[in-house]
Amino acid sequence: MKRGKMNLLIAAVILIIVVAGSSVVLLTQPNSEVAEKEVTSVEEEYAVIETKYGKMVMKFFSENAPGHVQNFKNLTKQGFYDETTFHRVIPGFMIQGGDPNSKDDDRANDGIGGPGYSISAEFNDISHKRGIVSMARSQDPNSAGSQFFIVVKSYPSLDHQYTVFGEIIEGMDVADKIVAEPRDALDNPLTKVEMKIIITTTP
Repeated sequence: MKRGKMNLLIAAVILIIVVAGSSVVLLTQPNSEVAEKEVTSVEEEYAVIETKYGKMVMKFFSENAPGHVQNFKNLTKQGFYDETTFHRVIPGFMIQGGDPNSKDDDRANDGIGGPGYSISAEFNDISHKRGIVSMARSQDPNSAGSQFFIVVKSYPSLDHQYTVFGEIIEGMDVADKIVAEPRDALDNPLTKVEMKIIITTTP
């Protein structure tokens, strides 16, 4: 009798272990699937720069210039760039914009404004080929804030001097039209070319 009771006890313990093990599998499996879905659901973000000539779509180099990318996204989501202009255009070189001063009618102050702070340089190995988006700055390497420029012709001499943080992947014909705008002695277009920028996962 004692041996029979012992066998029943052992069987009961084994059953509990099996059931418990099955429960663990059932509980952990859905969590793994959820975690996997969360990882795969992260979508790449793009910037869409809208102008009177059409739109330009920019991809970001987050791994190469994470601080600049985040700064640009933050300013964009705040509406900082809306109604600013491309205030400097140089054929065969680049178009520059992102100065809040360009919103007013005083052309003399265009090119000296910013967000009220500066960010540290993140010079990298991406070359300034046609379509590259890079941050404008003063002589201080760590003086970039909001102004950026789009290269319309490759300029490798700018490499490691300015922080590359993006590239136009669609709409460089728009940049070509902007850079051809009639301009004054300061390379400021005679007619304003305003922009509106949005961040999206579906450009």
